[in-house]
Amino acid sequence: MRRAARVDNNAHEIVDALRKAGAYVRVISQGEGLPDLLVGYRGCTLLIEIKDGAKPPSQQRLTEAEQKFFDEWTGGPLLKANSVDAAIEALRNVVR
Repeated sequence: MRRAARVDNNAHEIVDALRKAGAYVRVISQGEGLPDLLVGYRGCTLLIEIKDGAKPPSQQRLTEAEQKFFDEWTGGPLLKANSVDAAIEALRNVVR
């Protein structure tokens, strides 16, 4: 039986900021190990895993399933963001 996916405290704030920056954002964190967000921005697609930057680094680590996804992913950009600033910077870096 699958548990409900946990949502980091800063997830809504990050999603709102990405949308305000002009990105298309879908929350896709329903599958085990999948990143939290599918983001389209200026012709680029990226996946973002959200971690709560207010927590200590030890509590921001990827789960075993998330790490497996990161290790095996062969598609476009796959990033981890622990703040609004990190998520917006990810958008800027992808379109450069």
